[in-house]
Formats: sequence, structure tokens, C-alpha cells
Amino acid sequence: MEITYVYSKFRREFGRQGLFSDRAEAVMVDIQPNPRLMSNFVVKTPRDQASQACMDMSEHPVNTERFESSNCGINHMEGAWPKDINPRDLEQTVRFKKKIEKEENYVNSLVHLGYVMDHCIRQNNTIDIYQEHFKEDEIEKVPEFPTAKTMSVFRDPNQVKRTITGLSWHPDGGRKLAAAYCSLDFQKSPPDMSFDSYIWDLEKPNYPEMALKPESPLVCLDYNPKDPHTLLGGSYGGQIVLWDTRRGSQPVEYSSLEHTHRDPVYKIIWLQSKTGTDAFSASTDGQILWWDVRKLSEPTERLVLDPSREGNLDQALGAISLEFEPTMPTKFMVGTEQGMVVSCNRKAKTPAEKIVCTYEGHHGPIYAIQRNPFFPKNFLTVGDWTARIWSEDIKESSIMWTKYQMSYLMDACWSPVRPSVFLTVKMEGVLDIWDLLFKQSEPTLSVKVSDKALYSLRIQDNGQVLACGSHSGEATLLHISSGLSTLQKNEKSLMAAMFERETKREKILEARQREIRLKERSRSEQSREDEAWREDGDEDPEQILAKVESDFYSMVEVEMRKRERERRAAAPQEEEARDENEVKNEEEDEVKKEDEEVEKEEDEVKKEDEVKNEDEVKNEDEVKNEDEVKKEGEVKIEEEGEVKKEEGEVKNEEEGEVKKEEDEVKKEEDEVKNEEDEVKNEGENDEKNEEEDGETE
Repeated sequence: MEITYVYSKFRREFGRQGLFSDRAEAVMVDIQPNPRLMSNFVVKTPRDQASQACMDMSEHPVNTERFESSNCGINHMEGAWPKDINPRDLEQTVRFKKKIEKEENYVNSLVHLGYVMDHCIRQNNTIDIYQEHFKEDEIEKVPEFPTAKTMSVFRDPNQVKRTITGLSWHPDGGRKLAAAYCSLDFQKSPPDMSFDSYIWDLEKPNYPEMALKPESPLVCLDYNPKDPHTLLGGSYGGQIVLWDTRRGSQPVEYSSLEHTHRDPVYKIIWLQSKTGTDAFSASTDGQILWWDVRKLSEPTERLVLDPSREGNLDQALGAISLEFEPTMPTKFMVGTEQGMVVSCNRKAKTPAEKIVCTYEGHHGPIYAIQRNPFFPKNFLTVGDWTARIWSEDIKESSIMWTKYQMSYLMDACWSPVRPSVFLTVKMEGVLDIWDLLFKQSEPTLSVKVSDKALYSLRIQDNGQVLACGSHSGEATLLHISSGLSTLQKNEKSLMAAMFERETKREKILEARQREIRLKERSRSEQSREDEAWREDGDEDPEQILAKVESDFYSMVEVEMRKRERERRAAAPQEEEARDENEVKNEEEDEVKKEDEEVEKEEDEVKKEDEVKNEDEVKNEDEVKNEDEVKKEGEVKIEEEGEVKKEEGEVKNEEEGEVKKEEDEVKKEEDEVKNEEDEVKNEGENDEKNEEEDGETE
């Protein structure tokens, strides 16, 4: 290697940084191309190609054989005692312990173990293995895709499979699940069908933990939230059945046949009470019955769902679903077979007042109804092919609803941890999870749970685990992802704003609908009048003229009668006024005559007293002046009295006329009110007729 350039510097400058400066460019080397090397180059077109270093993988589901487990217990006995000492004899054991403690080996072993224990204790005090060093550093959570994974499946152990019509979670952490099995096909159940319902343990899916053996199949059941050992069930025969799991599979008590439901009990709910023994049930016989489980011989209270509020059981609406919110202890809601929601108040004074109002919107039975746990004024209903969200303030229609599905919706519930999430199950075996903040037109997640229809649904209080009951007797447990079971930021305020906005919108639409109805009524009335006029126009001209003349003369007679009444009422006042005027005129004439006589006398006195002295004349003039002043004062007083009388009479006349006018105005207002009441009554009758026509259709 040849040295082409040498950099030299002094030793004292070693280690210093290089100092660079600007200068003009200069060509150091100029290499010319070699034409002989052109033949060695090959022109290539560029090409991009991706490569993957990982192996191709594929995923295949595999059904493994179920592992059957069994529980075995071991009794541990206290050992290490000499054979001649009985461990259960306290005196022998105490003597042996004292003997051992006196030995030298025992003391030495304790001292040796003491050093070891001291070292371990010091080590634990020095290092805290549970200390968190990075509490302040929050890890950003990546939004998780909504999923639902199957945890386990509980299958009906009987050969004849039955539908799971009701589910209830154990109140202590949801470790157990109670399922009611019943065939709802009327008169189609096989003779060898079992009536048993089961309690399942989540950790032992192979066999049920306990069987409930009623006399009639259970349609619904519910755990007591205050006592996890008691269950209450509603049977297909209409009886209420009570179990205490500590006493075995047989029921503790039945309700009497004379005072119970006549149809299957489709829903039963425990009430919030001090004793924890109150419940109420609903059936398609149209009755709501309240029970005290300490005495099931007869119900404590009864309500007939008669929409006419007459208590007639023949006209009662069949109840299928119930809703009770502990924060509203006096209110409850009932879903009926006719697609109507009935809002009731238990503490009303009379049975008629217990039915507060109704909500209509479904075309079939309402299989589920539940209030939103965060906004109790809004409640969810499921019936026919839709799920609807209602507001208590609007009774005409729901504020939100899903689009019509391809199959029937059979059950639904709100998420207990998220106010915007609710779940529904369908006859095609699909579970739909809706998140209203994410999208409202379609479910956020749809899971094919079973090939058979799903009839029941129940979610745990933590909002993560839910159970679905199918037509084939399978209870499927699903675990929901954290995105659907964790409260989101500002979710409550956003849902409150959404419900309020939709409520206002429905109120505006409801008011607009009323205006349209009023216009239609007025048009119908106008058309009726026009038709009546046309019918009248078909008559002969002579008949029309005769009718017009009779109407004219009748109006004239009415007007004449009014004027006659007014004249009679005004005649006494006119006569009084005339008498007063005559009296006034007579008094004025008398006053004038007196004045003339006085003047004559004065003239005579003047003539006689001209001869008298000036002093006497003066005195007489003064006397005359005084008399004249007195007379003038008396005349003025009389005139003022007459003026006051005239003013009082005028006031009385004016007040009488005002009273007459006010009476006439009141009469006209009463007539207008009567006409308005008649129009309202006609409108209400038309609405009732339309509703009756709709119901008949």
C-alpha cells in the first residue's frame, strides 16, 4: 500500500479537536471511464418481492374427549407420636411434651432453628417482594375486539330433552347456576318425561350438583338474594314451590291449589323487604299474586290485570314477564301476551288505581322486560321480532328500537356494568350483544351459540359471564371480552344525553301527530256537514223554501222574545225615572213662585221706606242681603241634592246595563264551552272506535 498523502502536526497538538474552515472547491482526482469495461455490465430491471421467514400455519377446531373428574376425601390423623401414647389423651401428650422439653437435644435444635428463622425474617423485612415500582407509569390499553368465548355447556342428563325456560345465578359470587326445565308444548310432552330441574356447579359441568324434584315441571325459578339456600319456583300447574337446599331435593312447601294460579307461572321475583321472605308471581291467567314464603297457603295480595279496571278475570290480560326495581319498591311492570306493558303501583288505595298506565308497541307476547340499572326511567322490552327501549314519560311509542329480525326474540337483559349494552337471544340460536354508543342499527357482536332455539338468558352481576338456555336443554356459559364488560369513559353522561334527546324527539312527534288527528277530525266533520247539505239539496225547492221560512220566523220569534224580556226588565226603571223628573219639575216651579213673591214684597217695602232715614235704609239693605244669601244657600243645597240623585240613578242604570252585558257574555262562553265539550266527546268516541276497530282487525 502506497502512502499518497501525509498529515503532520506537532506533538503538543495531539488530542485536540479538528478545526475546519470553509474554502473553495478543488479537484483532487479525475478518473476517466474505461470503454473496454462496458461489455462487463448487464442492465437489470428492478423487482420488489416480499419474503416471509415464518412457517405457514393453519387453525382447526378439535373436539376433545371430556375429562371426568371425581372428588375424594382424605382424613389426616395426627402422627409422630410413640406407639405407647394415645394422641387423643390430653394428659399423656402433656407429660410427653414436658419430658421432651427437658432434653438437651431439644434445646440445641431450637437454638439452631432460631438462627435460620432470624435470617429469614430479616430477609423478608429487607426486601418487599410485593412492592410496585412503576405505579405512576400507566399502560395504554389497546381497544379489544368484542368477543364471547364458550366456557362450558351443561346438558340435560335425561334422555327426553326439555327446554330451559328459566335461569338464576347463585347470589354468592355466581358459583352455581339453577336451571328450570319444562316442555311448553301443550299436550305434546311424552309420558316418560322427567319433571326434575337442576342446580349446576361451574367447576363440575359433567353432572348436576343437585336435582329439584317438583310435582309439576318448573317454568321459572329464582334464588333468594338474602338467603342463598332458598329457591322459589313457579310450576306448569300454577303452584308456587319453595326449596331449602340444606334439606335436600324435595320441596319444603307448596302453595294451595285453591288460592294459586290457574295457568303456568311464567315469572316469579323476590321483593326487597326486611324479612326477605316476600315475592310475587305472574301467570297467563291474568293475576299478579304476592306471597310470604313463611305461609304459602294463600297469597297476601292479589291484582287482576283488567284494562277496564273493573277486576273482571274474564277480561284480564295474560302476564308473561315481570319487572321489579329495588330502588322503586312500590312500582312494578308487567309484560302481557297481547303485546302491552302494564305499569302498576302496589301501594294504591283501590284495585282500579293500581293499574297506572299501559304502553303498546309489540305485535306479540312480551317475553322480557327490564329497567336500565343506571337510568330506571328507561326500560327494555322484547317481543315479536324487535327489542324496544321506552321512557316512562312517553306512552304512545318507544324512543328507540331495533330493526325487525328474521326470527323471534325470546329474552333480553341489560348489562349490569355498562348502561349502553344490552343482550338478546333469538329462535335461530344466536346471541346478539348491542352497544348503543358504538352503533344502533346492528348488534356489536353476534354469536351462534346453538343450533337449537335459545329461550332464556341471564347475566352475572360482574357483567362478564352469562348463561343461555336452549330448546334442547343445554345451558351454555359464555365469557364476554373486557371491552363489553368494563365501564367506558363518560358513558353514563353520553347515554343520559342520548335518552333525553330521543325522548324530546318522540314528544315533538307525538304533539305533531295530535295536530294531524285534530285536523283530520275537523275535515271529517266538515265532510259530514257537506254530505248532509248535499242530502238536503236533493229535496224539492218548495220544501227548501218552506224550511227557510220556518227557520226565519223562528229566529224572529226568538229575537222578539229577547227584546220583550229586556223591555220588561227596563220598564220599572223608566217609570221611576219619569216620576223623579216630574217631582223635580214641580219643585223647580215652587221655587220660582217663591222667588217672584219675595221680589214683589221687596218692591213694596222699598216704596214705603224711601222716606226713612239713610241709616234705616242701610240697616234694611243689610237685612235684605242676609236674607238673600240665606235663600241662595238653601237653593244651592237643594240643587246639589238633586244633582246627586241624578248621578246615583245614572250609575245604577249603567251598572244594570253592565251586569246584563256580563251575563250575556257568560251565556255565550258557556255555549262555546258546551260546543267544545261536544267536539271533544265526539273526538274521543272516534278514537275509541278506531282503537276498537284496530283491535278487532
